[in-house]
Amino acid sequence: MRKLQMVDLKSQYDKIKSTVDASIQEVLDTTTYINGPKVHEFQKNLEEYLGVKHVIPCANGTDALQIAMMGLGLQPGDEVITADFTFAATVEVIALLQLTPVLVDVDMVNMNISIEAIKKAITPKTKAIVPVHLFGRAANMEAIMRIAEEHNLYVIEDNAQAIGANCRFSDGTKKKAGTIGHVGATSFFPSKNLGCYGDGGAIFTNDDTLAHTIRGIVNHGMYVRYHHDVVGVNSRLDSIQAAVLNAKLPLLDSYNAARQNAARSYSKAFEGHKNIIAPSICDICDCHVFHQYTLRIIDADRNALMDHLQSKGIPCAIYYPIPLHSQKAYADVRYKEEDFPVTNQLVKEVISLPMHTELDDEQIKFITDSVLEFLN
Repeated sequence: MRKLQMVDLKSQYDKIKSTVDASIQEVLDTTTYINGPKVHEFQKNLEEYLGVKHVIPCANGTDALQIAMMGLGLQPGDEVITADFTFAATVEVIALLQLTPVLVDVDMVNMNISIEAIKKAITPKTKAIVPVHLFGRAANMEAIMRIAEEHNLYVIEDNAQAIGANCRFSDGTKKKAGTIGHVGATSFFPSKNLGCYGDGGAIFTNDDTLAHTIRGIVNHGMYVRYHHDVVGVNSRLDSIQAAVLNAKLPLLDSYNAARQNAARSYSKAFEGHKNIIAPSICDICDCHVFHQYTLRIIDADRNALMDHLQSKGIPCAIYYPIPLHSQKAYADVRYKEEDFPVTNQLVKEVISLPMHTELDDEQIKFITDSVLEFLN
């Protein structure tokens, strides 16, 4: 059996080596390392894949979120609602811009932001909602957009973990996660479903005016060299990373399908077990592309299970062990523990197993057998 990896980037690269190497070589031959043809080519290809009017590449996913908020013109003190159960980057950029983060609880079933919690958190100062498509599962964007329209709020999608996922609406239509709100942001960190070989990110929008503003922000506020029309930052996707992404983008759907197949195998092995709640898979809408495969372990010792798996050479992780409202940087007297019952429960129960495009049946059987061995 091949050595188990949380994310097996080496095996994935070996299969596409010639394509990736040739794409990178084009950049080396032309020496157009910043904003070169490969960046523009990737931008157009991603726009076509997502069905969105504008993709603005940038340096990383955290920048993408920050720049999206800058582009919307949010002002210090404006309240921005987001999920308590997620990676810190989401709330980090809110704080950096001197906006007011409003952390709310998540839904127990899908671990995404709770619709009811959003409704309760809205005040006259609320200006935006940031749903996070956590672990690759699309949030309930239909309900979120309905709330946003009713209260005249912006929606900024944190799509760092769910590129390629589809959101299905009640009228039967489907749209790609990240393209439904006023603006979306994603990361191309190497472990993502569409990952480059360094840092990278992008912003999505169908708003022509917003796209124009964001294009200036990512490049020091310039539209014409040395003419700084808006306050900007230096956040550009370099051409070598764009070359890697260009080589991998045509494979994204097959990569996501491989993740979904691995998830089915995992869940079938765990089906009906009294101590395991496995993530569900929706074959109709492809709303979950499994950036992570995350179990909930109930009435059993999750931490001891983690030790057991690691002793057998099986990598695993806890995403995320400490709620954002309990983090020193984001603690606030406004937050009460009783406001976060689901998040506080999830951090004690969740464990993520290896998930990537190269998992095979032998590896999955070894992992699932090891989990069941401990729990039985």
